[in-house]
Amino acid sequence: MKVRLAYGQNGLEVEVPDSAHVIEPEPVPGLPDERAALEAALRRPIGSPPLREMLRPQDRVAVVFSDLTRPAPNERMLPPLLAEIESAGVHSRNIVLVNATGMHRPNTMEELAGMLGRDIAQRYRIVNHRAEDSGVYLGRTSFGTEVWVNSDYMAADVRILTGFIEPHVFAGFSGGPKSVLPGVVGAETIMRNHNAQMVGHPKATWGIIEGNPVHEEIREVASLTNPAFILNVSLNRHRQITGVFAGEMKAAHAAGVDFVRRTAMRPVPHLYDVVVSTNCGYPLDINLYQAVKGMCAAAEVIKPGGSIVLAAECAEGAGQTHFGAMLKMRSSPKELLEMIARPGFCMADQWGVQLQAKVLTKSRVYLHSATLGDGETRALHLEPCHDVSEMLAEMVAQHRRSGAEPSICVLPEGFATIPYVG
Repeated sequence: MKVRLAYGQNGLEVEVPDSAHVIEPEPVPGLPDERAALEAALRRPIGSPPLREMLRPQDRVAVVFSDLTRPAPNERMLPPLLAEIESAGVHSRNIVLVNATGMHRPNTMEELAGMLGRDIAQRYRIVNHRAEDSGVYLGRTSFGTEVWVNSDYMAADVRILTGFIEPHVFAGFSGGPKSVLPGVVGAETIMRNHNAQMVGHPKATWGIIEGNPVHEEIREVASLTNPAFILNVSLNRHRQITGVFAGEMKAAHAAGVDFVRRTAMRPVPHLYDVVVSTNCGYPLDINLYQAVKGMCAAAEVIKPGGSIVLAAECAEGAGQTHFGAMLKMRSSPKELLEMIARPGFCMADQWGVQLQAKVLTKSRVYLHSATLGDGETRALHLEPCHDVSEMLAEMVAQHRRSGAEPSICVLPEGFATIPYVG
């Protein structure tokens, strides 16, 4: 049968065996009137007064939004939010939009115009967060992490977080407090929160928040900055808004997580010999650093020694500079994990290397990418796959020659669906 994988901007159609288990998010229709739903959520929020009642005309307002590597519908979320802010008498010159880049590269003005809409990009002051800037020091968390936060964000009287909610590979779920950490904090704060011990904790994984040290510290850091309000949404495969969750950070985020958990976490009956996955297409598969998430989603249901086929365009290659370089520092996944776990080791993007290496200790990973060549793919500890359909046919034939019918799972939307045995 034919299955369309989320790959780049145009998708990728592949042939898979009829016996393959295709797992997608629970189909949820988009809201019939997104603008009306967003306005209603702003005026009838969860756990807080309506946004308009929280604002004074003289307030300076900071609105945090997701960067290019996230498919957040900023161009649809921000117009009603900004209109609501200005309806309280706040002038546009007192509003700053902070791009939550974390440790990603800044976005260009052309990219920002595409992400936000040209009118917003031209009318408001936009700040690309730079994690290397010192920012404002807020003390230490209960985990011992020093907290440095973007100074433009902290200079505001009213701080608003926006984003979307989906399962996250080591923070449990995105959205809510993740707009602050890693979105607008300093590099030192990110590095400590994403270190080998935190990311390697057994509860630092998809769908787990409570008891997850990564998420608990993220929430603690966000609370230190006193965000007044959040506006989060859930999305379906067509990037349509399926739910709106606005109000007090903890309460609104919890409501969104409950909604997303029911649609994005899918039980399966057993582990599989082969899992085909993606990284949800553009912009999430823009580089291999991001595509590790799709690899990790597949690893949740792969048999030890099984094969993962990852279709990720990787238009920007490996992505983060340190990520690709670090992968080449050792000759095996085991050696990479030993290097990262060494006391005192600290390099940007090490969490991506740690996650990829962990997957590679239990399975082989084949990468189908339009950009990364065979030599580079192998240097990054992956095996090249030129044609997904042909590779699957070869894998099936190999299993049959040994007298077994392989079990195959397909995740067309990658980590938009998190499978688990249960």
